Amino acid sequence: MKFFYSLFILGSLMFASSPGKEQTHIQFEQYQLPNGLTVILHEDRSAPVAAVVVMYHVGSKNEKPKRTGFAHLFEHMMFQGSEHVADDEHFKLLQEVGANINGTTNEDRTNYFEIVPSNYLELALYLESDRMGFLLPAITQEKLNNQIDVVKNERRQSYDNQPYGTSSEKISAAMFPPMHPYHWPVIGYMEDLSEAQLGDVSEFFKTYYAPNNACVAIAGNFETKQTKQWIDKYFGDIPRGKSFERPSPIPVSFNEDKRMMFEDKVKLPRLYIDWVSAPMNTREDAVLDVLSDILGSGKTSRMYKSLVYEKQIAQTAVAYQSGMEIGGQFEIQITAKPEKTLVEMETAFDNVLDNLFKNGVTQKEIDNALSQKETQFINSLSTVFGKANQLATYFTYTGEPNRINKELERYHNITPEEVMLVAKKYLTAPKIVLSIVPEGKTDLAAKNSMMWKGN
Repeated sequence: MKFFYSLFILGSLMFASSPGKEQTHIQFEQYQLPNGLTVILHEDRSAPVAAVVVMYHVGSKNEKPKRTGFAHLFEHMMFQGSEHVADDEHFKLLQEVGANINGTTNEDRTNYFEIVPSNYLELALYLESDRMGFLLPAITQEKLNNQIDVVKNERRQSYDNQPYGTSSEKISAAMFPPMHPYHWPVIGYMEDLSEAQLGDVSEFFKTYYAPNNACVAIAGNFETKQTKQWIDKYFGDIPRGKSFERPSPIPVSFNEDKRMMFEDKVKLPRLYIDWVSAPMNTREDAVLDVLSDILGSGKTSRMYKSLVYEKQIAQTAVAYQSGMEIGGQFEIQITAKPEKTLVEMETAFDNVLDNLFKNGVTQKEIDNALSQKETQFINSLSTVFGKANQLATYFTYTGEPNRINKELERYHNITPEEVMLVAKKYLTAPKIVLSIVPEGKTDLAAKNSMMWKGN
């Protein structure tokens, strides 16, 4: 097998004492097969295990309106057997050797992974290659219908019958216009899942689950020369897929706040406030990440101290920056205490925000947030699966797995002035305000909230 190129990053694994001063140094090798499959190898001899992550650059944003839920559906279908692996054998073969196995899907990517005893690495690679190259011959309408029913049941359990479970899809539907790739939920809509046909999902697979739209990242205790031979043997003959156009960033804005209310089977009312924000892996994403920690991460955050501890009107008060590939959301979530209204929650949060704009943030708050980010990042690399997944993720989104060694640079030298510039840019724009209230308790909603009318 001839490889297009090979990249070696040498060094030892080490971590900085604070963001930006030093960086992680994770040694890996990257190369590409002629069919476009990218391979990333990281040796770690500390334990007799190996993690295999196969990441496909496809998520719900690659779906079309009325054809939603396909990417997540394949998260299920890929475990149901392929041409040379009988139904349910994929799970059985790996679980018999003590492997940890799963898959996840989000808006932008799908990953499949196994953590196996090192002497079963070849088995993991064979199984992954068989479903990449030979899944379609094994798919039948009966198996598709069965998994559609499984996904529908998952949706009922995790969304429709879960307290506050549909809040995120309501916010996304209000924030992003109907043709925007982030308008619909990752799990899809019930009516679209019901309409999914074998021809539709087969075409989706042929387009997005090809080697030139995937990478294989392996971390752990393995012998590199032998592993390359296995990768060549099992993946080398899989044909590359056709080219396709990736969704591009679409500017999103609205002229005034959108205020909505939804009655749900919940005990306590919850207020959601969302703004359009910066996409992942950008400087503004990092700054908003720090700002979200200052506002609503932990008991020392401004929202928690004001609403939960001092005023004692809220059960929880948190903030998130969610950077995605072609857009982002900055979200506030406040759950009220019994007998408290969301009018009180919004007023109290507005006071926190007014104080922020009036007095700014301190360097100490920023440093505390940066310490949390550093800890989270180091923890994400504490296992061979964590390293394999991060290498695959950085390659998928940026084309540069070496970003794993540069991630902390995004947080370097964030100042109070920069935080305030970004805060004013995003948090003074029109926003989504969603009140989730107990059934029959619409009087608890935030002011001027219109009843939710569907997607």
